[in-house]
Amino acid sequence: MDLIAEAKSLQGSLVEWRHALHKEPEIGLDLPRTQEKVLAAIDGLGFEVSTGADTTSVTAVLRGAADNGGGRSSSSAGRAGASGARPAVLLRADMDALPVQERTGVDFTSRIDGAMHACGHDLHTSMLLGAATLLADNRHRLAGDVVFMFQPGEEGYDGASVMVREGVLDAAGRRVDAAFGMHVFSSMAPHGQFLTRPGVMMSASDGLFVTVRGAGGHGSAPHAAKDPVTVAAELVLALQTMVTRQFDMFDPVVVTVGRLAAGTKRNVIPDVAEFDATIRTFSDAHRERMQTAIPRLLEGIAHAHGLDVEVRYEAEYPLTVTDQAETEFAESAIAELFSQAGGRHARLPQPLSGSEDFSRVLAEVPGSFIGLSAVPAAADPATSAFNHSPFATFDDAVLADGAALYAQLALAKTAQLAGR
Repeated sequence: MDLIAEAKSLQGSLVEWRHALHKEPEIGLDLPRTQEKVLAAIDGLGFEVSTGADTTSVTAVLRGAADNGGGRSSSSAGRAGASGARPAVLLRADMDALPVQERTGVDFTSRIDGAMHACGHDLHTSMLLGAATLLADNRHRLAGDVVFMFQPGEEGYDGASVMVREGVLDAAGRRVDAAFGMHVFSSMAPHGQFLTRPGVMMSASDGLFVTVRGAGGHGSAPHAAKDPVTVAAELVLALQTMVTRQFDMFDPVVVTVGRLAAGTKRNVIPDVAEFDATIRTFSDAHRERMQTAIPRLLEGIAHAHGLDVEVRYEAEYPLTVTDQAETEFAESAIAELFSQAGGRHARLPQPLSGSEDFSRVLAEVPGSFIGLSAVPAAADPATSAFNHSPFATFDDAVLADGAALYAQLALAKTAQLAGR
């Protein structure tokens, strides 16, 4: 059987895994029920399994058994091209959900109030479980080792950083040679299309937290108070002006204020106003510059009005930068697997303004990050609800294709590294 056919034979299990995860979503770094489901699915497949100390992560290592030449199998001292080391590849899936109340109406809707797999991580986990099954069944074809990285806490908890610190990149006994991740989308691209981009694929993400301190008073006499509300409003608008006047439009910067809070009643001037913003940048140079430009701007305006301001700028996720050669390698794997179906691959014309902690892995080892449209076949990707929406709907039909591509990446990359 070819790899796609083998993957399709697992479709029932893939759907069962995905629906079980979707019904019982967990948020953050502590996902005990999700971890339990993953461990049960890979039990008996011959993996070397470890779990995280600071998270409920799962790291599973599969040792390949393909003959790498000279009568030696990869389960002994195989070779990896000129390096003489054993080939090792990492495949990653994130497992956590979002604090979203689901409104899709699907028959496997989340049973947990206020939690939903609105970003498709249930699909990622199920596809990687499928790939683990496929590769275990094809161990005789695998010319090296595969590290399966089942990661909690992608949604704002930087779980990848925790797993890197705990040694996931060296779980096979040496640093992995390449790493691949995948992410599904509920809109934007036609059903089943794979998306790649060499270089900067996703923005860096930082947090801005601002507190304006004034002196409260009666709404009828603002001259007798120091109104932090009007100053906070001016600061919000000034940030947008700064973006358009101090930064090159061809190296974009996005500042979005998502929270603005002040006061208790309409006729009371409060002492304090606060706002929080997310900052997206697409180059290290602009990211570094924002960390000094924003405090300078906000402090200058607040002080001009005689008020104090506290500006906290928190660096979060770095740019997601894919390796040119590994992205081209992934594109060749897509072409090889899906050559009979046209339109299965496209390159993103520009980076995505979302951010990813898989960037932590790609900063350490070469690799690539691949998008996969899980838009239902009959839906219009231009109008479908996007990831993180309570209406975001992902099609189970892409599960087998994602599992097959994960497996193909591991098989082909270890073979390439082993010089086969």
